Amino acid sequence: MPISDLAREQLVARFEVLLPYLNERQQRLALAAEARLLGHGGVRVVARIAGVSETTVRKGVFELERGADPLPIGRVRSGGGGRKPATELDPMLLSSLLALVEPDERGDPMSPLRWTTKSLRHLASELTRQGHAVSAPTVGKLLRDNGFSLQANAKTLEGHQHPDRDAQFRYINEQVKDHRAAGEPVISVDTKKKEHLGRLPNPGREWRPAGEPVEVEDHSFFAMGPEVAQAIPYGVYDITADTGWVNVGVDHDTSAFAVASIRAWWQARGAGDYPHARRLLITADAGGSNSYRYRLWKAELAGLAAETGLDITVCHFPPGTSKWNKVEHRLFSHITLNWRGRPLTSHEVVVKTIASTRTSTGLRVEAELDTGIYPLGVAVSAARMHALPLAPHAWCGSWNYTLSAARKNPEDTPAGQQIASDHGDRAQARTHALEVLSDPRFTGISRAELDELAADLAPAQAAQTAQRRHEQRGGQRRRAPGAGSRSLLDDADRVLITIVYLRQICSQNVLSEILEVNPNSIGQAIAETRQLLDERGRSISPTTLRFTTALALADFVDHGSTPQRPQLPELLSAPELTGMTKAELNQMIERLSTSQAAQLERRRYRRRGAERLPGARGGVFQQKITDPERILATILYQRRVCTRQVLLAELFDVSPRTIGNALLEVRPLLEQDNYLPIPVPGPRFSTAATLLASVLPTDTPSPAQPPC
Repeated sequence: MPISDLAREQLVARFEVLLPYLNERQQRLALAAEARLLGHGGVRVVARIAGVSETTVRKGVFELERGADPLPIGRVRSGGGGRKPATELDPMLLSSLLALVEPDERGDPMSPLRWTTKSLRHLASELTRQGHAVSAPTVGKLLRDNGFSLQANAKTLEGHQHPDRDAQFRYINEQVKDHRAAGEPVISVDTKKKEHLGRLPNPGREWRPAGEPVEVEDHSFFAMGPEVAQAIPYGVYDITADTGWVNVGVDHDTSAFAVASIRAWWQARGAGDYPHARRLLITADAGGSNSYRYRLWKAELAGLAAETGLDITVCHFPPGTSKWNKVEHRLFSHITLNWRGRPLTSHEVVVKTIASTRTSTGLRVEAELDTGIYPLGVAVSAARMHALPLAPHAWCGSWNYTLSAARKNPEDTPAGQQIASDHGDRAQARTHALEVLSDPRFTGISRAELDELAADLAPAQAAQTAQRRHEQRGGQRRRAPGAGSRSLLDDADRVLITIVYLRQICSQNVLSEILEVNPNSIGQAIAETRQLLDERGRSISPTTLRFTTALALADFVDHGSTPQRPQLPELLSAPELTGMTKAELNQMIERLSTSQAAQLERRRYRRRGAERLPGARGGVFQQKITDPERILATILYQRRVCTRQVLLAELFDVSPRTIGNALLEVRPLLEQDNYLPIPVPGPRFSTAATLLASVLPTDTPSPAQPPC
């Protein structure tokens, strides 16, 4: 019998209300129940009204007629329904996938995806190329089922761990507990990452009107270089009070700047928060501007201790463990979050953003701008370092030490070590040292001639400096001339130390000790100035006056104490030792000088493998003894005056190996000059003192024996 229109309308109403709330199986059974009630033709009518396939309704009818048991909760189909898993259809799929993604030591070392991103798409494409047709979602499901997940790099590898690492942590903890129990201040210090100023992108996001992001530079390298303004935040975190102090520098991150930041914290906060303090504990990293290796860091702290009356104890974290420093995750992390997504366009923005840093746990931060100049290259002499009131701790004294507020007794400083410390501050001491080095006995020219030479080289030095800074910047100047920091050595000073060095008065390390300037800065000044001298054909001849220490040079200036080394060639060239007159010896030395120079250059060329670069040192101080001394030593050895291993090495204050190399190189030259050595009659001299005594007049005191 036909189905009435009324019945059809009722079915439409019921399906619209009921079907959206049923799952796949429930819909199928509900439609089948309505079809059975309608009788013949009910399956077609229900299918059309519900918009499903007649096969679906018919399957539901068969399920109702079979009287099957209800399915478990959560299942829509009987077990085994649907498509087979990809791993069943392709048994080799999983092993091929794991060979692509597992670590190299377990997977395929020749995997084609070893050097590219292992994304789901790349993995699916490579598997399909290998004959395993699979989609990216299926690859993701297989990876998750086998314990894989998306992971970033974990910064947990600390490299080689120092054997005293854990013990140092315990020692720092004990020191912190001791100082806090006594009510003494404990601070954690470090330098935050240097920031270049400008409309540069800053990581992170912040809320802004939709479609109005802050516009920043597309390429940040345009705002890099030594002429670009920068901000250097040095943080001081008070562990007890949970407060932070940040000193924002504008020049260089040096040890002087680090201690100046601590001084600013003490004057602004520390002295008021701890009015009765007698000690201060500083925990710091092992490197950076507060490195335990830097003399300047300890010298500046000694000055701070004397100024504040505090005994300052410093405990350094072992190398590679900077993340344990409290200032990193108690102060710097919150500052980074506070200025996320904000371009640091000026020093004012940096200072005010840091000062507005707050946390719900009570952290409060203060900041100020430090416009002071902190030049690079400042060094501390051994004499000044010896005079510091520094007391290493019994445990790891290089990492743990205390600088006393009381200055060291001047009587404890050895005499003669005051050339760099008896003239006030470092600038005055450096000026005095430069005045000493300009002595004609050191330069070989008068002071007027030295000034004339410096004036002649000044334009070329200015051009050379401008070229070097242009290369460092990678472009044109962005600030007015003179806006940057000043060098410790001006152009005239660079000419002076180059002349002293080329005359072989002393080494770069001795110049560094005297001037308290870093040896690297000394070396760069000498290399650049020597290039200009070579271009103008100005040759500087070495002298026999040499000093191996700053103390020896100071004794020469103050007391006229000439080092013994220059006297040796004159003493050892006595005819009874060399078998020839001094005039004949000098003529031989003159004849062999060209061959020696060529031989030396060939040897250095082989070592370099190429021509010498412009401005290179050119072998100054590469030989521990001069060419005439090498000839004299070879003659004495061939005449069996003394032994090579002991006497010659002691006389010339060099190693036996250096003497051995000199003998090997000079002997062929003597043979080419037709020199036939005649051994000295009698036994060899057994000591350097007896050899020197044999050539000195009886009424002349024997000079002190050189150190071995």
